[in-house]
Amino acid sequence: MAKLLVEPTEKGLWCESACVHVDPWRPVEAAVVTHGHADHATPGCGRYIASPETASILRIRYGIKAPIDELAPGEFRDVGSARVSLHPAGHILGSTQVRIEASGSVTVVTGDYKTDPDPTCTPFECVECDALLTESTFGLPAFKWPSDADVFDAVNRWWRGNVEQGMNSVVFAYSLGKAQRVLAGVDASIGPILVHGAVDNMLAPYHEAGIGLPETRKALVEAAKESAGRALIIAPPSAAGTPWMRKFTPCSTAFASGWMAVRGTRRWRAVDRGFVISDHADWDGLLDTVQRSGAKFVGVTHGYTRQFSRYLRDELGIDAEPVATRYSGEGESESEDEQVPSKQVPASGGAS
Repeated sequence: MAKLLVEPTEKGLWCESACVHVDPWRPVEAAVVTHGHADHATPGCGRYIASPETASILRIRYGIKAPIDELAPGEFRDVGSARVSLHPAGHILGSTQVRIEASGSVTVVTGDYKTDPDPTCTPFECVECDALLTESTFGLPAFKWPSDADVFDAVNRWWRGNVEQGMNSVVFAYSLGKAQRVLAGVDASIGPILVHGAVDNMLAPYHEAGIGLPETRKALVEAAKESAGRALIIAPPSAAGTPWMRKFTPCSTAFASGWMAVRGTRRWRAVDRGFVISDHADWDGLLDTVQRSGAKFVGVTHGYTRQFSRYLRDELGIDAEPVATRYSGEGESESEDEQVPSKQVPASGGAS
């Protein structure tokens, strides 16, 4: 992509000016990592550049021993012949966008981002640039998120109702980012909160960052027995249908994802309830980011790339086109991120 300072290669986005890859999907000599989800952070690289929180997550998740150059958001650093800085993406703890300045031009690679407020991470910061590479996981007008207040009021009412019936409440939420957002939003006075081991493993970086989360216990047999019929259990989607779930019966199940806005997805996930909670920007957030960035060229990656780039060209007059990457979007490949499900919103119902 001549208009971007990065281009897709077989190993990931390559920046010639800085001699680094951004969020590579294969091990490379040098990588700038936007955040700690597995579809953006690859173990085995020679060295890394990341925010301090992301560095902590990389060490916990992958045991990375390679050098990690911690770059605080807003701090500029000369890398190769480019000037590189990181800026808050509002996606999960430590998530950042990458600003690259070289040859009189500025490119911003957003990584994954969310423009809505979130108490578990630094708010999104729109960065002015000449060229923008944006995700489009939810790049259709059908995706507009309800307020957190409304969503968590529904979550708490569901949990209370289950307690009244003597049932546990199990929320499936990805262990890095989504689980902590659910924890921060629920009313902990309703009952005890238990977490799957995968979720428990990722609480330390949040505590270290001073993020206020309610008290939790690891969802072991003893804790399950002591809190039977009252507990809220937060587990990754991979736990659904496994023997691990037996200790919580009877229970009601729910799934937290932006895809719960799509009719029928709850049935596809075989859960009782669906709560629209996403770590990605919705349609309005994507459009607002593109327009506020002032970018003259917009590359669109993962999600509804064709529909969103066409809308930018035809309706807003912005030069835009899809850029092929391997980022998975909103879902779990144990990346703990949100992938496009097998049954997508039809293109005819969206930006086209």
